[in-house]
Amino acid sequence: MKVSITRKTHFTAGHRLYNPDFTDEENVRIFGPCSNPNGHGHNYILEVTVTGELDPATGMIMNLKELKKIINEHIISKCDHRNFSVDVDFTMDIIPTAENLARRIFEVLDSKLPDGTLQRIKLFETENNIAIAERGDG
Repeated sequence: MKVSITRKTHFTAGHRLYNPDFTDEENVRIFGPCSNPNGHGHNYILEVTVTGELDPATGMIMNLKELKKIINEHIISKCDHRNFSVDVDFTMDIIPTAENLARRIFEVLDSKLPDGTLQRIKLFETENNIAIAERGDG
């Protein structure tokens, strides 16, 4: 039987939703005030869920302290009080929508966790706006 555990954390970051291939007018029409040249910020909540078989010796999928360390080292330390559009190496080449950020955070964490254990990340941009990236069947 597989079991899942979730680690919840938070960070503050800014970004600008802007596509350089669009005119300023198109950016405003599509992204609204989120295309402001000075950007804007959010207090993000990140939930990271790993799934796996229980280790009979420890009763754990993985130690939550280790999961916390990986999240802090590879996500929080690089994103907290930074601007996704200009400061974070793994997001500077994308339009930093919640969906794109969730996908990139999933990719970063998936490369740092034991193979196949990362099941899902939920990124709360606001209380009402949430993006989910999860392992598919294929």
